Parts: sequence; structure tokens; C-alpha cells
Amino acid sequence: MFDALLDKLRNDTYITLETTPGHSATFQPIIDKIAALDIARKVDGFTTTDNPLAKLKYNAILAAIKLQNAFNKPVITTMSMRDKNLIGLQSDILGANEFDIRSFLMVTGDPAKMSDQPNVKGVFEADSTMLLNIVKYFNAGIDYAGKQIGNPPKPIYPFAVTNAFSKNFKHITKKMHKKIENGAVGIISQPVFDVANAKILMECFEEARSAFSDERSQSQLILGLFPITKLKTAQFLSSHVPGIHVPSEWVDNLFEANKRSEEEEKKVGFEMSQKLFKDLLKVHPKVHIMTANRFDIAKELLNS
Repeated sequence: MFDALLDKLRNDTYITLETTPGHSATFQPIIDKIAALDIARKVDGFTTTDNPLAKLKYNAILAAIKLQNAFNKPVITTMSMRDKNLIGLQSDILGANEFDIRSFLMVTGDPAKMSDQPNVKGVFEADSTMLLNIVKYFNAGIDYAGKQIGNPPKPIYPFAVTNAFSKNFKHITKKMHKKIENGAVGIISQPVFDVANAKILMECFEEARSAFSDERSQSQLILGLFPITKLKTAQFLSSHVPGIHVPSEWVDNLFEANKRSEEEEKKVGFEMSQKLFKDLLKVHPKVHIMTANRFDIAKELLNS
């Protein structure tokens, strides 16, 4: 299953869909919603998020197990450095392996101060590079301390993330290089909102990847896509989320549509998102769709 996903990533069109477990003791409603909309067959795999914004959610690994079993599609499980130490991180990856959860999106994690839990503290023993190295050692049959693992895990495939925009894209290139160097088979960008931004990221990635002549040279860039259907979403992303650039055209068009009606606002936003999706597939057909569990919008995009 994961070998096929990696082959799609390297040699074909590749589309994954993000799921965000809820503040709930069950993940089943999300599975039911995806099943009802019949969108699993339109994607190559899913991701599950790991307590984003440091807000308490259903466990990402357990959600991945349920999702993978429900649709027989590979799931990339997000793993954050924020909430666990080196022992806990390694233990989770080893345990997940027996359930055939073998692909992880390695992130440092949002600051603990954003949490909805009182007085919570982040662990942050290192950044996401440590997670990439854990996988590298596990794939060699040893743990982070260099000790042999009794029953070595099945191959694990690590992914990483990158900002989509910077005033100095050399910083992005440098960080991409470090993540490829440490074994990331794919790097998923934050959402892009125009093809020009996507092309700059592609250039950065090619420069970062060109330093390698071994298997790391096959690492791939995956462009993030977040459909915007509301003015307030565009304004929030534009003004408050570092590493993302929302062109003024998006904000202006949604502003004018908002003055007419809520329905027009949604229509204009979806049309811009739909066009962007089609344009991205033409220049780089490797896209990760993020909809904050608005799977109806994902279905419209995938059917367009």
C-alpha cells in the first residue's frame, strides 16, 4: 500500500486529503461523512492531524488506523514534537507499525501557549529533524540510541512540511535541503494561492534536491491547497498566518462578493479555488487538499 503511494508520488498524479480528528471520543463521524460523499476513490491517500494549534483532539494514530481500515487507502499520520519526549515518539511509531501505519508527517508543532488546556507545557526536545532521524534509524533496524530492535519495523516513509512564502525564499530552500538530507520522501507546503508562488516553491525544491545523487534525489514537493469560500478566512490567512501569501485579488474579489450575498461569496471563492486546483495540477500534479473537514468542498473540487 505505501510502496504504491510512494510510486504515485514519484511517477504520477498524486492527491491526498487532510482529515482533522475532533474534540471527541470517536472518529467514526468523519469516516461516515467521507463514505457518504464517496470521495475516498478520488484520492491516493489521507492525512490525520495531531492536535493542531495545541487543541485537544482524538488521537492521530488511532484515527489513521480507523481511516486506513475503512477505505483501504494509505494514511500519513502527523506527528508533533510538542507533546511527547523521545521515548514516547519512538514508542508510538513502533506500535503504529504493527497496525501498518507506516507513513508520518513530521512537524515541530504549534506552540503550547495556543492550547485550550490549562497550564499545558510543550516538550519540544528538538525540532522535526529528530523525528526524521528516528525513522532513518528505525529503517536501519536500530533505535535512536543505536540499540538493535528485536523485530525490526516494516519500512517507514517520513514526510515533512514547508512554508509556502517568504520575503527571502533562500531560507525556504535551506530548510528544504535539511529535510531532504534527513530523509523526507516528500515535503508538503502550506497552502499556495497562485501558480506564481507554486513555481517559486518548485524552483526552491529543485535547488535543494539537486545536492543529492542517492535515493534522496527522488524526494518530491507536494503543494498545499486550501479552498477559500469566505472573506474572513482569506483575511485571517493573509494577515495572521506566517508563511502564507494570499494575493490581494482573492481578498478583493471575496470582498465584492460578500457585499452582494453570502451565496455569491461562496460561489466566487469556490470558483477561484477550483481554477487554482486545475492550474496547479497542470504545472505540478502533486497536491495535498486541506478543507478543515469540509469534505463537501473537497468532493466538488475532485469532481471538477
